[in-house]
Amino acid sequence: MSLPDLPPLRDVVNRHGLLASKALGQNFLFDEQLLARIAAIPGKLKGANVLEVGPGPGGLTRALLRAGANVTAIEMDKRCLPALAELAEAFPGQLRVIEGDATKIDPATLFDGPWHVIANLPYNVGTMLFTGWLSGQDWPPQWLSLTLMFQLEVAERIVAASASDAYGRLAILSQWRAAPRIAMKVHRSAFTPPPKVMSAVVHVTPATMPEGVSARMLERVTEAAFGQRRKMLRQSLKGVPGALAALETLGIDPSRRAETLDVADFVAIARTLS
Repeated sequence: MSLPDLPPLRDVVNRHGLLASKALGQNFLFDEQLLARIAAIPGKLKGANVLEVGPGPGGLTRALLRAGANVTAIEMDKRCLPALAELAEAFPGQLRVIEGDATKIDPATLFDGPWHVIANLPYNVGTMLFTGWLSGQDWPPQWLSLTLMFQLEVAERIVAASASDAYGRLAILSQWRAAPRIAMKVHRSAFTPPPKVMSAVVHVTPATMPEGVSARMLERVTEAAFGQRRKMLRQSLKGVPGALAALETLGIDPSRRAETLDVADFVAIARTLS
C-alpha cells in the first residue's frame, strides 16, 4: 500500500498559523528524517498501539503513521486539532486524536491491549508524565516501551550511575525495574523555536521487578535520602521508621551519603522495610 503524499510540515504550520507556545512547552521538529529515526527506536510498529502526547502539528505523528502504527494522540492545544484532523483523513483508521490534558488521562482507558509511548513531550510536564508511567505497585506495566524526548540534563539523570552528579531519585525510579538508555541526542538547532538546551531521546523497556519490594516504600526511602542529599544517611533517613536498623542489618555504613548507594542498595533497604 502506497503512503499518502503529504505537504511539507512547515507549510502545514504556516497555513494553520501554528507558532509554538512557550506556555505549553512546545518545540516543533520539522526534520522528517530525524522524526523517522525516532519512530524507529522501539522497533517495528506495524499494527502496534502507540500513545503520543503533545503531537502539536503532527511531525512525529506522521512518522509513526508511516511506520504502520495505530496512534492515539492527546493534544490540549486546540490550534493543532485541524492539522491533526488532516492527518487522520490521510491515514484512515490509524489516528485517533483526543483533545485534553495527558496528565489527567489514564492510558489504560484508551487501549484494549498493550501500547508503546512515543512522544516529543512538552518540557513543562515531561518528567511528571514519565514518573507517573514508572510508578505504582503493578508490574510489568501495560506499556511495552517508552520512547521520549527530554532535555539532555533530564535524560542524563534517568540513566545516571551511582556516585555521579546526575544520580538521584529519578535514576533509581527509572532503573530499579526498567532498563533505560539514551537512544540519541538531538541538537537544539533541530527544533523550532530552538530551546536553550540540548535534548535527548530516552528509550525505556520494563525489566523484572525485584521480589518483596513495595514501590511506595522505595519512593519514600529515596525521597528522604535525596531530600537532604548532602547529609549522611543517619540524618536523612532518621525520619523513616526502621530505616537506620535496616542499614545496620544490611551492613551499610550510616555515615555514607545517598549518592554513594547504588540502585540495588536502595532496593535492599526498601525490601527490608517492606
